[in-house]
Amino acid sequence: MKNSPVTPPPAPADMPADVPAGVRPVRVLDAADLRLVETPVPVLSAEHEEGMERAWARAVAAQPSLFDGPAAVCTALEPEPDGSALRLSWARTSYRRLALRRVPGAPVVSSVFVSVVLPVEGGRIVVGRMSASTAAPGRWQLPGGNVEPPARHRALDEGELRRQAAKELSEEVGVDTDPAGLVRLAVTVGEHGNVGLHYLAPPLPEQDVLARFATLLAAEAARGRAAELAELALPASPADLAGIDGPHVDYLAPLLEHWSIRRGAPS
Repeated sequence: MKNSPVTPPPAPADMPADVPAGVRPVRVLDAADLRLVETPVPVLSAEHEEGMERAWARAVAAQPSLFDGPAAVCTALEPEPDGSALRLSWARTSYRRLALRRVPGAPVVSSVFVSVVLPVEGGRIVVGRMSASTAAPGRWQLPGGNVEPPARHRALDEGELRRQAAKELSEEVGVDTDPAGLVRLAVTVGEHGNVGLHYLAPPLPEQDVLARFATLLAAEAARGRAAELAELALPASPADLAGIDGPHVDYLAPLLEHWSIRRGAPS
């Protein structure tokens, strides 16, 4: 019998959404191997296509900084028949398709995103608060972002995912790391069935991270623009989130618990 796809339970919305976060618990999956398979983007009915265009136009009118750039969406997530790997089927599209989340009765749109777990002393990890210029101002999350489809002649594979994760860490925190040194920590499935691919980076001293972030903020300010992250925090477990003011992405607490268990610390 064919294995059933992973049921999409709720991760972070990639544009403002009316659906409240945390509707269903996030699933944290350990996968030794990951197989990525490109599929065609699902065809929409004329009604849903029109609804998407209207919803996107309203979203851009409300937030002109929204950009219809390339994005990958998950079309299925299921174990390989022999259980040796997790197969992630994905399709090329653009951010506009996320507007379907605002169209009643439209198909579910599940994003694929990468993030980086950057440890500092005491088992703490770096999280950032999104700046006012982003799609989710004030929200706490790991450094990361939506996966962009590679050029047609290149495959979306683990190496490309690591490269994009390292790029996000550099752009958002100012920390450069070798993509080859990133190790996948976990896969999460959350809000809208969003699939998160979370990579563990080599640890750095806290002061080093804070200094690089301060340099990044100053450089962005000199260019007359806001950085993606407004500030950093350093939680070690889900309990630490109570001391951080503001909302956080749905995967953050479960991933912190996973991190605590992995390093043998109480959560």
